[in-house]
Amino acid sequence: MSRQLRKFAPEKFGINSKEFHRLMKNMIPDIRIEDYNYPLPDERIAKYPLERRDASKLLEYRNEEISEHRFYDLPDILPENSIMVFNDTKVVPARLHFQRATGAHIEIFCLEPYDPVEYNLVFAATSKCVWKCIVGNVKKWKSDVLSLYNPENDRNIADMGLTASLLERDGETSVVEFRWEDSSPFSKVLEVCGSIPIPPYLNRDTEAVDQERYQTLYARYRGSVAAPTAGLHFTDEVLDRIKAKNVDMETVCLHVGAGTFLPVKSSNVAEHTMHREPFVVTRELLVKLKESVRTVIAVGTTSVRTLESLYYVGVKCIEEGRPSDVGQWEPYVRDYPYTVEESVGAIVEYLDRNGLDSLSVGTRIIIVPGYRFRVVDILVTNFHQPQSTLLLLISAFIGGRWRQIYDYAIGNGFRFLSYGDSSVLFRSR
Repeated sequence: MSRQLRKFAPEKFGINSKEFHRLMKNMIPDIRIEDYNYPLPDERIAKYPLERRDASKLLEYRNEEISEHRFYDLPDILPENSIMVFNDTKVVPARLHFQRATGAHIEIFCLEPYDPVEYNLVFAATSKCVWKCIVGNVKKWKSDVLSLYNPENDRNIADMGLTASLLERDGETSVVEFRWEDSSPFSKVLEVCGSIPIPPYLNRDTEAVDQERYQTLYARYRGSVAAPTAGLHFTDEVLDRIKAKNVDMETVCLHVGAGTFLPVKSSNVAEHTMHREPFVVTRELLVKLKESVRTVIAVGTTSVRTLESLYYVGVKCIEEGRPSDVGQWEPYVRDYPYTVEESVGAIVEYLDRNGLDSLSVGTRIIIVPGYRFRVVDILVTNFHQPQSTLLLLISAFIGGRWRQIYDYAIGNGFRFLSYGDSSVLFRSR
């Protein structure tokens, strides 16, 4: 039995532990990650964005048929009177370079707040805060306090006096305390001392172009360590044309976290652990999802994971009286009798009882083949890495036919990954 399966509490399901784990093992999909591999030549990875955001190629997949467009054609493809949901998270300059007294360089990549744990509080912190981080060359870092690497002797950086101390190591991540002499909030410290954490597969340093282009036009709430890249293609012109079709444009906010950069290392996907990602959804959007029978379009896999998690948050409101985080395998371990209207309606009722205008909770949900989609009908997304959880999500969404799409994209000159081309996928029924 995997460590992941042992995390569930059998008493929540009213059965003994032995029977519970037998059911768990039978219900969680048996998926081998090597079945989701494909050849991706390095030259097909887009290292830089195109000059125009909406000039990228766009692959449409509908009713098992593929057609080609440009991204500026997207408004003509989308159905009228739909609900289109964007993730308005903002990427923070979370990559920091430090130096030991010996001269060894240590790269620290801030993943998520540790103390204070809330994003708004940690960004407002002055003098010190603690983050969960990925640390490069962590084996070379003992107990010494690191100083920020400042080869150009930039006065603004020097005045911050930023240092880092290693508090503990936890597998692939570390807990790091930051202290600084300037009275600025930590958000300002990152702006001065940090750089935008572009994906490691780009194999280059962050450049000036990334400050603007590795951010969506509608990014609003800082907290992500990676961009929701499906949104990078949108321009004001495209957004205006979508709005002109009476498409209701709404936002959610899910801060993209550690799981984006951590590969699936286990052959069996059941052994892979998804990291928690916090999200916020307004009461207004929840009411629209509850009352509407309109088509729901998700921009990006982060929007999909947020919207689909709402159903299971609603189940908790129905059965436990309050919302709580969605577990990784929660959608797979039992049958759920509630409609989307009932589930989302229970969240709205909870918010109203407590005088709240938004839902704030977290999710570890993993969407793999066998998942039953409850909310999302159409997905706008880029092309994802081989053997990734995002590719599993795509396969689940289009009924397992991901290879047909990716073979076409490879054979027809599409650019891949964060700065690459886009697709609009209609869910398999």
